[in-house]
This record gives sequence, structure tokens and C-alpha cells, in this order.
Amino acid sequence: MAELTNQAVLERLQSKFGAFISDVEEPYGLLTITTTRDQIIPMLEFLHADQDLQMNFLTTMCGIHYPSNKDKELGLIYHVHSLVHNVRLRIKIFFPISDPVVPTATGLYAAANWMEREAFDFYGIKFEGHPNLIRILNVEDMDYHPMLRHYPLEDGTREDKVDLFFGR
Repeated sequence: MAELTNQAVLERLQSKFGAFISDVEEPYGLLTITTTRDQIIPMLEFLHADQDLQMNFLTTMCGIHYPSNKDKELGLIYHVHSLVHNVRLRIKIFFPISDPVVPTATGLYAAANWMEREAFDFYGIKFEGHPNLIRILNVEDMDYHPMLRHYPLEDGTREDKVDLFFGR
């Protein structure tokens, strides 16, 4: 491949994972696709090992929570980068909050270790095969996951937040 473009990456992925790719977008020039949690590790392995793509750097991986998306309340976003070609790809997966289990990417990307621990800590996503899935930023005896949108944004009992003080 001479120059690696978003279109070339998409065509390469569609030739291998076509049935498992949906919601293709390109906001701000960043190729974004959605796949399934069953295909995320095979897809990441393909992107990492393919000599034409060389997507060998996991820039970030983070959890998301959309409570109104029935059976797709939780998700993960992976950003992979080809340092050789300077091309980035965003991959999203979604799954039910009642089954928050995803295979780990730590065998492929060492950086996934801490990113997965953070997603577990804040969203309760469990990574199958993770070598040390414990909380990373919150106290270990915490019995909830603070980034889930089950909690109000503000404490309603605070008196310094009364609308009267803000002219409302």
C-alpha cells in the first residue's frame, strides 16, 4: 500500500469482518466503526498483525453508558493508531448492562491493562482474562461504579446551589 487512507482501512476491514461492521462514520476525518464484542479481539489482532495496516498502538480505550439504549446500555470505545502510516481508527462496541463482560485486550496491547481497570472501576465492565482486574482510582471497598448514569449530577441537599442565588 502506498498511502494508507481511511477508505483503504475500511475496505481491508470489510473484506475480513464485513458482516460485523456497522455504523461507519468519519467525523472530523476519524474513521469510526461499530462492531460486536465477540469480534473486537479478532479485529484488533488483525489490525495489529496486518503488515499493510500496522495499527500497533492503542491510544485509548474507555467505557460509555447510554441508559436509554435498550440492550446496548454499556459500551467501549477503542482508538488504535498506525504510527508508521499516521492513521487512526475508532472502534465502538455495545452490550447490555446486565451482561457487562468483554474479552481483554491485554495480551495484544500492554496499555490495555490500566485502561481496562479504569473501565471496570468506573463502569463495572468485566474483562475476561484480565491479569489483575481490580479498582485503579477508587477505593476497593466501593460497592458501585460512579460513571454509570444512575446518580444525579448534583447533590440536591446542597444549600449553596439554591436557584435563588443564581437569579432563577
